[in-house]
Amino acid sequence: SIRRQRQMCIRDSCITEPIDGNEAHPGNGNTVAFKVPDEETGNKWHAVGLEHGGISIEDNPGIREFENMKMYLAYLKDPSGNKICAIKIIK
Repeated sequence: SIRRQRQMCIRDSCITEPIDGNEAHPGNGNTVAFKVPDEETGNKWHAVGLEHGGISIEDNPGIREFENMKMYLAYLKDPSGNKICAIKIIK
């Protein structure tokens, strides 16, 4: 389940509160997202990340629906602890 959160979006970038309910600090509330052209590319990106020491976080890669938006998301925590994501906005 996704909790409601405050966010500010400008063009293709958004700043939001951490979705886990904890306070924001370096590494919590920070996500770098990479646009992918399709789900297949996102799934490959996720698999390669796991092969190189990443840890799967959040839900499994796949399509998620929000209030008025549908998107593909695949989240990883890289070996340095950064939260990264592959994203494809479907609308």
